[in-house]
Amino acid sequence: KEGQLVTILGANGAGKTTTLMSISGLVPPKKGEIHFDGSPIHTLSPDKIVSLGIVQVPEGRRIFSNFTVLENLDMGAYLRKDKPQIRTDLDYIFELFPILKERLNQSGGTLSGGEQQMTVVGRALMTSPKLILLDEPSMGLAPLLIHEIFNIIQQLHKEEGISILLVEQNATLALNVAPHAYVMENGRIVMDDSAERLRENPDIKDFYLGMTDFGGRKSFRDVKHYKRRKRWLT
Repeated sequence: KEGQLVTILGANGAGKTTTLMSISGLVPPKKGEIHFDGSPIHTLSPDKIVSLGIVQVPEGRRIFSNFTVLENLDMGAYLRKDKPQIRTDLDYIFELFPILKERLNQSGGTLSGGEQQMTVVGRALMTSPKLILLDEPSMGLAPLLIHEIFNIIQQLHKEEGISILLVEQNATLALNVAPHAYVMENGRIVMDDSAERLRENPDIKDFYLGMTDFGGRKSFRDVKHYKRRKRWLT
């Protein structure tokens, strides 16, 4: 729903990134429809979807490595015409990530992993989004930087009212920031609930949070999935 922060949990290959890519218009859905603000968007081109206020922060950052930080941020505002507000938004990003102002003319490819992640989040914000799709924002970052990035994510949700759909392999982290979560397996949602209840769910503890041993416990549906889930953790 509008204004919500929701996470999708699932093992590698479950379909989490494909879901985000389909929403962004980069991967056409095999069936069904995708609606945003009450209108279907699954037939629209990616640029049209961005113009509606949907922006994706891709897995692995995908920065324009030959562009400066400023040029990367400007790319986020490519479809916008409101120049005064663009300047205001740029100043806001520098408030969120002061280090980017210091790196303004530095090539994106020479930034640290954390600085690149800040840049792509800033680039997404420069689109003036209604919905941000975040794909593995913690990947490859040091714990201190992960903490900083996720504090910003919560700030954007609470203070700016931006809707956020988060895909994150660190299930503990995801359930700590998102009030609601969906669990995906083989392209299907097999469970959804509040983060609080999912944290106490024995299957989630077993397979995602690592809080208990397998001990022969059954999986979400039945025991036939047990060996496959065990391979996910090894």
